Amino acid sequence: MKTPYFIALLGLFLFLSCGSDDMSVTGTMPNPQTPVPQNPAPENPAPQNPIPVPGTVLKYLALGDSYTIGQNVCETCRFPVQLETALEQQMPGTNIELDIIATTGWTTTNLIAAVASENPQNDNDLVTLLIGVNNQYQHKPFSFYEQEFPQLVNRAIELAKGDKDNVIVVSIPDYAFTPYGQGSGNPEVISQELQQYNDFAAAYCASMDITFVYITDITQFGLQNPGLVASDGLHPSQTAYAAFVERILPKALLTLP
Repeated sequence: MKTPYFIALLGLFLFLSCGSDDMSVTGTMPNPQTPVPQNPAPENPAPQNPIPVPGTVLKYLALGDSYTIGQNVCETCRFPVQLETALEQQMPGTNIELDIIATTGWTTTNLIAAVASENPQNDNDLVTLLIGVNNQYQHKPFSFYEQEFPQLVNRAIELAKGDKDNVIVVSIPDYAFTPYGQGSGNPEVISQELQQYNDFAAAYCASMDITFVYITDITQFGLQNPGLVASDGLHPSQTAYAAFVERILPKALLTLP
């Protein structure tokens, strides 16, 4: 007859012999034929050659005379080019396509004819207009400006996608405060007449709710600060144009999308 001690020992032996080293915690045997991936692929792999996203292209048309074409300064010194550069710096990823219709000596009559001849497209995101000094310089009747300036503003609106908010009119510089103007014998008359032109332009733009940027006062420091005058003693310098752009830039940024 087996003792209770022997029976207990036999039961323990049988229990241990039934155990398995291959059993999982849940008692389920793993499938040896299902390999475990060592380096699983990401769910959303990055493309090997990503396609670059092109930048935004905006069109800027500058209309005017010597003050727009930048008489006697370098091509990158004139205010439309400085404005183009400043806009691209303030709007990363944006490319400004600049076109200039301007020539030294043009009056409002000349600019109207040039725009009609070149017939630019009406798809510009920004149009600036600076015109009138040669009407005064060539002693044209002021009535010409009264008739033709509104025509040019309306044409500028058409060229700016028909949107007046895309147009910026810039006031006429005062060349009385230059060595040339002082040598003319009547600098006070020059200032008075140019003020008449600027007052008319400002009033017209206000009535049409069009942006008007006044830069004339900058040029009136030309005698105190000769660095504002180009080497010809008449036209604005690169420094003066940079000051113009400081005032135009905030308005242009509000205009552009």
